[in-house]
Amino acid sequence: MISRLLSKSISKLLKKGKVWVLYGARRVGKTCLVKEFLSGYRGRIFSGQGEDIVLRELIESMSAERYRQSFAGYELVFIDEAQRIRQIGEALKLLVDVLPELNVIATGSSSFDPSQELGEPLTGRKAVSLLYPLSVAELHAHWGGMKLEQHLDDLLVYGSYPEVLTAGNHDERVEFLLRLREDYLCKDVLELDRLRNARKILDLLRLVAGQVGKEVSLPELGRQLGLNKKTVDRYLDLLGKAFVLVRVEGFSRNLRKEITKSSRYFFVDNGIRNAVLQNFRPLALREDVGALWENFFIMERLKLHHYAGRYVQGYFWRTYDQQEIDWIEEEEGVLRAFECKFRARSVRVPGAWSKAYPNASYEQITRDNYLKHLLPD
Repeated sequence: MISRLLSKSISKLLKKGKVWVLYGARRVGKTCLVKEFLSGYRGRIFSGQGEDIVLRELIESMSAERYRQSFAGYELVFIDEAQRIRQIGEALKLLVDVLPELNVIATGSSSFDPSQELGEPLTGRKAVSLLYPLSVAELHAHWGGMKLEQHLDDLLVYGSYPEVLTAGNHDERVEFLLRLREDYLCKDVLELDRLRNARKILDLLRLVAGQVGKEVSLPELGRQLGLNKKTVDRYLDLLGKAFVLVRVEGFSRNLRKEITKSSRYFFVDNGIRNAVLQNFRPLALREDVGALWENFFIMERLKLHHYAGRYVQGYFWRTYDQQEIDWIEEEEGVLRAFECKFRARSVRVPGAWSKAYPNASYEQITRDNYLKHLLPD
């Protein structure tokens, strides 16, 4: 099993009388991560599923007496797929109020939104972590640098879901990703807002997939889909909550010619992006290698910062006269700029950028030097 970076933090995140919430997309390994931790836990454990009718009825009863009767004597309670339980935030608050000696772990996928389901009831009583598909840092620790280099093309095409990496061949990988694509649409995105039109969502994703690394126009998307701008914006927001897309805004410190009102969208995993397009051709036969490389690098930087607990803001940068940089990071006032090119090219720092931000670093990211930017310090 590939060790996850987040596993090193679990002991610190678990505290008596509080809830550790682990959420993320389907099939990224949330349950496996928790079970691996629990295998070495010393103490009496209750482990249950939110889909279990008996457990769900008990939790939804909101009965302090039943909670005491059922959970007293355990050191740790683990509820997997907690999003299946109504009013789960209020229920978990009551549980830790009634039994403050408990450690509680709750996991959930896309429709399990901690900011909504758990935010208000569990204020001050929770720690929240997000689990992504496997990161380059995790794969490097498991495989070593040479094997990672051998698999780099596959990561750009198939992504890094655990089951993709353990699949035996191309057909098995494709089958898994296409099935996961349908799960996202039919089980997660539609459930989030009781939507019924999966076809429109998939059509929207196809359009966005073809514009990775470019600004997205909501009115234009709406015209192509026969939807109004507000509906397109709502669908994109839901796709973000379902861990399909990440929205990136333009960077500016109020220079008039910098673009800030539009956004770019990136896929949380390259494999899902390619599943949406149903395009799993090898890199040598593709015309979108630049978009795949940019998407890959940006998501890996986001994973790296998240697992390190660093608060880093990410942006793209572009001016109205077409000067641009793929990825800008701002951390405690320090600016770092990255231009993504799969193969090294002669690239100059945009003049408007160097003039406006002379203290910012700038580096071209290629397959020859990417790794040093994706491993923990």
